[in-house]
Amino acid sequence: MAKLAVKKSGSKKVTFKLIAPYANSVSVAGDFNNWDVSSAPMKKDWKDDWTAALSLKPGRYEYKFYVDGSWQNDPSCDVCVPNEYGSTNCVVEVK
Repeated sequence: MAKLAVKKSGSKKVTFKLIAPYANSVSVAGDFNNWDVSSAPMKKDWKDDWTAALSLKPGRYEYKFYVDGSWQNDPSCDVCVPNEYGSTNCVVEVK
């Protein structure tokens, strides 16, 4: 799930969230960070929710979660598009 909040710099704070109680490590990767699984690690809270807040400029971004070494789509995402690997990527629009 991606939630948006406005920032003064023209970027918006986007919070990515995944419920994964048994995961040991989760990150979010997409075309906003060149699909670098180490650049946006997510933090686990006391409810076993993993979150990461990123500042993104307005635009359309494709993303996935990287959970314990495997790619996973955001189960709460409403829009997915095919990717070049035969699966799909999630889409978030920042306005």
